Amino acid sequence: MQQHEERDEHDNHEDYEDYEDHEGGLRGRLVRAGVELVNAEGAQALSLREIARRAGVSHGAPRRYFPTHLDLLSAIARQGFAELAERLSEEDREEAGARERIAILARVYLAYAGTRRGMYELMFRHDLLESGRLGLRETSLPLFAHLTELVDRATNTGRDAATATGPNAGPSADAALRAGALWANLHGIAQLWHWGSLGLATGGTDPAPLLAAALDAHLGPSETTP
Repeated sequence: MQQHEERDEHDNHEDYEDYEDHEGGLRGRLVRAGVELVNAEGAQALSLREIARRAGVSHGAPRRYFPTHLDLLSAIARQGFAELAERLSEEDREEAGARERIAILARVYLAYAGTRRGMYELMFRHDLLESGRLGLRETSLPLFAHLTELVDRATNTGRDAATATGPNAGPSADAALRAGALWANLHGIAQLWHWGSLGLATGGTDPAPLLAAALDAHLGPSETTP
């Protein structure tokens, strides 16, 4: 069993390297066509036939590079995570406090959800994706790890200096739970605002107050300057 798992992991790594090697060729054209399609028409439009048509190849050509539909969808979603990470990097302020950086991250996340609607919905549909293939996990998990680290700093989860620098260094389990709950809250705001439900229920015209309330709920009330 262990040998089989090691072989699968090795094969997945080779698949990822092979994808990178061909990113400028037909593989890359198929992925770019899929990205354009999902941004224009949503995740429901991502059929192999339509992606192939937009890439200018036969409908059977994608199978040569992506054995399953899930593989191609995963490669497309990987581009979405890469774009989101780039946006976060551009807006992040490393000199700012952890809570402020979380607020920046949250605003970028909600803005991405609003401007890349189809891609956003695809990225988190792990029932449609193969997260262990084509580097998808390597682009998605670091974003949550970044949020968890910031939450750990912002909430002062009680770890002393020895723990923070010793063999158990890293965010606490409590920080991961808080980060997961905050992420779920942000995702809910993004979805319900897009559908019009939150605006109707709250009478609001801007999701910013909802974001502020979510941060207070998961991180505690923000400190105000007298």
